[in-house]
Amino acid sequence: MFRSLRRALCVAVAAFLLPLAGVQPAGAAEPGDGTARTVAGAATTRAAAAGEGYWHTSGRRILDASGQPVRIAGINWFGFETDVRVAHGLWARDYKGMLDQIKSLGYNTLRVPYSDDILKPGAMPGSINHDGINTDLRGLTSLQVLDRIVAYAGQKGLKVVLDRHRPDAAAQSALWYTSAVPESTWITNLKALAARYLGNATVIGIDPHNEPHDPACWGCGDTARDWRLAAERAGNAVLSVNPDLLVFVEGVQSHNGVNGWWGGNLMGVAQYPVRLNVPNRLVYSAHDYATSVGRQPWFEDPSFPANMSGIWDKYWGYIFKQDIAPVWLGEFGTTLQSDVDRRWLSALVSYLRSTSGNGADSFHWTFWSWNPNSGDTGGILKDDWTTVDTVKDGYLADIKAPKFAAGDPGGPGDPGGPGDTAKCTAAYTVSSDWGGGFNADVKVTNTGTVPLTSWKVTWTWSGTQRVTSMWNASHTQSGATVTAVNAGHNGALAAGGSTSFGFGGAPGGGSVPQLSCTAT
Repeated sequence: MFRSLRRALCVAVAAFLLPLAGVQPAGAAEPGDGTARTVAGAATTRAAAAGEGYWHTSGRRILDASGQPVRIAGINWFGFETDVRVAHGLWARDYKGMLDQIKSLGYNTLRVPYSDDILKPGAMPGSINHDGINTDLRGLTSLQVLDRIVAYAGQKGLKVVLDRHRPDAAAQSALWYTSAVPESTWITNLKALAARYLGNATVIGIDPHNEPHDPACWGCGDTARDWRLAAERAGNAVLSVNPDLLVFVEGVQSHNGVNGWWGGNLMGVAQYPVRLNVPNRLVYSAHDYATSVGRQPWFEDPSFPANMSGIWDKYWGYIFKQDIAPVWLGEFGTTLQSDVDRRWLSALVSYLRSTSGNGADSFHWTFWSWNPNSGDTGGILKDDWTTVDTVKDGYLADIKAPKFAAGDPGGPGDPGGPGDTAKCTAAYTVSSDWGGGFNADVKVTNTGTVPLTSWKVTWTWSGTQRVTSMWNASHTQSGATVTAVNAGHNGALAAGGSTSFGFGGAPGGGSVPQLSCTAT
């Protein structure tokens, strides 16, 4: 449809702006009886603030860990999906300043598009200016830069949704797989990201694939084209490693002969809802645009913009209005150059429901985009990457929502600076013990102020136990002493993040040993 032009312009403008001086060189558990014995550190308790912890759904609302309703009112900051493999604009500004400004303008959530390219081993970002800014990003891989952005966002009280925007940096894809990036790679990479941020509630969810479109279908039953079935496979894979995440499922382009925006048609949900293995984790997502992106027949209707409520009801609004599930408008934007577009945005903001009138019982949203270099929408920032388009930002004032609690300085989410240390802790849980053998799980948590690249956990049993099998880590054992080292997919941990590994042993579990954790 129209989106390939917009994305091509994004990349072209980005390439034009990238300063050469900023480019940096590359640098399953076994069955058991369900009993559990746990050793863990003491937790500090305090009154819950809105938005804390992981979120879940209830009907059309999203609730935080304490059951308080929350509203996503955010912004898209793109770039990790392009050939520079990092958020755009870091050639002009420090990432912390960007996030500070996003929060100051009243946005509470960041949607971060990425491509599978950033999960390739050693993938390095390009076009980051380290001359007095972004100094703590020097030499980091693209994933490690993402860790820093997530960590600082968490410190500032911003939540993050990861958006698998493209299979690779070249272009968007109609289906969730391509010849170069098969479904198996897509699933593996989604699980790797879900595991990477396990225990880090700054990352509240994953959008498994951006803008499915023709020939993608919804409910047709063809496993090669049915996005609803693919979304179930992806969502369940994500939840199998990180069951606390929300899964944001976009629509398709066409359903039963009715055409719409790429990813914006959720009409099929009425007959074919997405089924996830973990309840209360599903959010439906739509995209909607104005004429600066493309013409649609509803813009020519004599009743425009009064006709738009009915259009939105038909494509995705009914899901919210019938209390089926929450609905998140993951992308919407315009240059605001035409009167039609200005009237469209005004009508859409009204349709999404004002926060003052409806609180968090409203549609969720992330505007496209923070970046000024989106070819057919522009951004909240102007071309200098600093000045705010106050007119465009002003349209969103009624639907902005309360900010979330900021992380404690020096605690989880602190991206660190000089003198920062890498630290971790480990908690050992016996999940089942049948006398002749046992299963145990170990949770590793980054308790330092910088992202980790690897970790190892050591313990010594008081008895004759030996490890018989281990998953999500490798191990060596000398006498009663065991050393477990991270697997390739879970060594990197953001500040405050956690991951887990498990093992089987024999004979019975005996007493729980003391663990030491070493981080690098």
